[in-house]
Amino acid sequence: MDTRTLGGQGLVVSAEGLGCMGMSAFYGAHDDEESTATIRRALDLGVTFFDTADVYGPWTNERLVGKALADRRDEVVIATKFGNEIDEQGNRTGKVNGSPDYLRRAVDGSLSRLGIDVIDLYYQHRVDPDVPVEDTFGALGELVQAGKVRFLGISEASPASIRKAHATAPLTAVQTEYSLFTRDVEDDGVLETVRELGIGFVPYSPLGRGFLSGRIRSVDDFAEDDFRRTSPRFQGDNFRKNLELLDEVGKIAEAKGVTPSQLALAWVLAQGDDVVPIPGTRRIPNLEENVAALEVTLTAEDLAEIDRVAPSGAAAGDRYAAQGMATLNR
Repeated sequence: MDTRTLGGQGLVVSAEGLGCMGMSAFYGAHDDEESTATIRRALDLGVTFFDTADVYGPWTNERLVGKALADRRDEVVIATKFGNEIDEQGNRTGKVNGSPDYLRRAVDGSLSRLGIDVIDLYYQHRVDPDVPVEDTFGALGELVQAGKVRFLGISEASPASIRKAHATAPLTAVQTEYSLFTRDVEDDGVLETVRELGIGFVPYSPLGRGFLSGRIRSVDDFAEDDFRRTSPRFQGDNFRKNLELLDEVGKIAEAKGVTPSQLALAWVLAQGDDVVPIPGTRRIPNLEENVAALEVTLTAEDLAEIDRVAPSGAAAGDRYAAQGMATLNR
């Protein structure tokens, strides 16, 4: 598999990573044995970049990922995150915590659960509005110096916060949702800022939370405890409008001889060599389909046609419910 370099500090990863969240949380029932097999298959396909977070589960996803990668640790880059506050009993509090004391405890917990000596890429998952980002990244820089973390990142941050964090301790990656379904970073200054500063960009949900696979046609396709049932994009008129957008994307994919997922991932990959998407799946067939997108070449004409049918802002509805939206772009 081709590799790409994130940021200016020398982190080299596979051109496509694997998001592991759905293996343990938010998308309905899951099977650790199936997820482990998917992670192992990803390794065999050349995927070296694996993304998790302490809040996925909480805690259980880090354990799953760490165990699955344990015997091939030297081959992989493990990214995890902190900041969505978890109490001592392992419950989400609903708060964001970027305080130095909290993150020092969080990193030790992640290292233990992952079973590793150093975290390759450590993100602040959300920006704490009550703690200056300079304080957070000052403490994170100390973790790098202490050898607990190799590289630093930030997720769903505003251009101003990205600049402040990077000036305090160099950022290797910014992770934000980005897909044909969510192109906010093109308009809110995030993509422009990371490129100006030489920071890598890691799109999560590059398949629009599975929507761009073309396999979701009704809210009834989601499990009862699937959080997408609460997303405005998957409700009412918004859902109907977004299905119309999806059908247009599907026509381009069919003409190209690829699946909608592969077209969507190829589009993200074509946005620049500094972009490394991390599509998530817990199933091997989906993984293999996603990795095959690396072989899809989009011409200038293809990209223009995709842009015509799915321009920035085309998707209907917010990507999170109100509580989740309030944590973005701080």
